[in-house]
Amino acid sequence: MRIRIVDAFTDRPFAGNPAGVLILDGDAFPADDWMQRVAAEVNLSETAFLHRIDAADADWALRWFTPEVEVALCGHATLGTAHVLHRAGLVEAGAPVRFRTRSGILTAEVDGDGLITLNFPTAPLSPQDVDPALVAALGIAATTCHWTGPNTDDLLFEVADEKTVRGLVPDLGAVARLTRRGVIVTARADDPAAGYDFVSRFFGPAVGVDEDPVTGSAHTALTPYWCERLGRDELTGYQASSRGGLVRVVLRGDRVQLSGHAVTTIDGELLV
Repeated sequence: MRIRIVDAFTDRPFAGNPAGVLILDGDAFPADDWMQRVAAEVNLSETAFLHRIDAADADWALRWFTPEVEVALCGHATLGTAHVLHRAGLVEAGAPVRFRTRSGILTAEVDGDGLITLNFPTAPLSPQDVDPALVAALGIAATTCHWTGPNTDDLLFEVADEKTVRGLVPDLGAVARLTRRGVIVTARADDPAAGYDFVSRFFGPAVGVDEDPVTGSAHTALTPYWCERLGRDELTGYQASSRGGLVRVVLRGDRVQLSGHAVTTIDGELLV
């Protein structure tokens, strides 16, 4: 079986967020434990598995696994999957590809320059009490906290400035004990002239992802959050991990468009 490793939300290799992508034979998923073992072997933040379906609302069924668990929504591995389908000639440029997932129908469209635009549901933000133990584990001073809804199941914290986001060194063991999927920490960009409007980092040690390099699904919460704060419906986010990546976002009611490029870095065979 062919497997690709794709760097997503970047136009150059060894940046952005790497994901595994496996296009399965047949019209059904293999056993869950097999996919989980493959994802553990690949050992990236997510590995995507997909197969064709004959349905009125979708072309492919798509699932994502971290090295430890299945997740309900993943942005970068979906973007990587669209990139693989486009390069394999399985979808035409400008023609949307539709995925059936645990988070509903998601679409991706590749333009002539290789820019991929995902259409995802926005995350409903619910104010939460700040857990002193969690902010201590993150090493931040935060007075507000939001839950991002069932698809992502993250907590979103805004901090004072970009420098704080970039300098975080959290206690990941404590974060894992105090969260479900993960934690987003964000701030307004210090200098919007740098090409982005807000910064973020994402920590998900509870699901086997200590720090995710560029988290598309987190931007389903970051987009409505920052669009309201900044009074605009088109923004660019920068995820300030060691690899880093830009996510261009557009808010459209209860949907969000996430755009970026992708690069295939490994193309090989899975022998089991």
